[in-house]
Amino acid sequence: MEHWYVALTDRSLKDCILCSCVSLFLFKGVVNVLLTTPLWVVNTRLKLQGAKFRNEDIVPTNYKGIIDAFHQIVRDEGLLSLWNGTFPSLLLVFNPAIQFMFYEGLKRQLLKKRMKLSSLDVFIIGAVSKAIATTVTYPMQTVQSILRFGRHRLNPENRTLGSLRNVLYLLHQRVRRFGIMGLYKGLEAKLLQTVLTAALMFLVYEKLTAATFTVMGLKSARKP
Repeated sequence: MEHWYVALTDRSLKDCILCSCVSLFLFKGVVNVLLTTPLWVVNTRLKLQGAKFRNEDIVPTNYKGIIDAFHQIVRDEGLLSLWNGTFPSLLLVFNPAIQFMFYEGLKRQLLKKRMKLSSLDVFIIGAVSKAIATTVTYPMQTVQSILRFGRHRLNPENRTLGSLRNVLYLLHQRVRRFGIMGLYKGLEAKLLQTVLTAALMFLVYEKLTAATFTVMGLKSARKP
């Protein structure tokens, strides 16, 4: 009876910690998107300035620096243009939720076959879950970059770059122009950037959770 109670408490605490982490990621993500999108818009335009595009729908830019970029964007396109790409960015806030969902699913499948997970197990399923989440959401990251650049000749009847209509339009145009793989250009670099970080994060998360149980006097039978 005592073992059942400890196991139930163990799982409840882990679920509570997991829910808290997901909620924190979502809240932090929304705030981060709203505050930093103008900086990302300017950053994207400055990085791509001078690049030669084969796509005739893209209008080249000419900025002298950060301040001039802010000034020209607000003057020529309006203040709200600094938040181009906000809609797909908000959708991308769910990336950590997808990541945690797959992580917990893979972890529970492994725990059906063994009593506890090793650090290597945690590292691998953390990497796999992040790779899945990144692959699922990557088309939105592609559209996000296009909208942040902002110099795209969209339908003049709908100039709201962040609207759902134009997000779908850009996805359709990219598939029509480059095929379905056009939505995943640059995915390899993104995976290299994020997967290792996520795997290490989950490893630290499990270690901290196990340490929390130890401090609270609960012995977890499923420590990595």
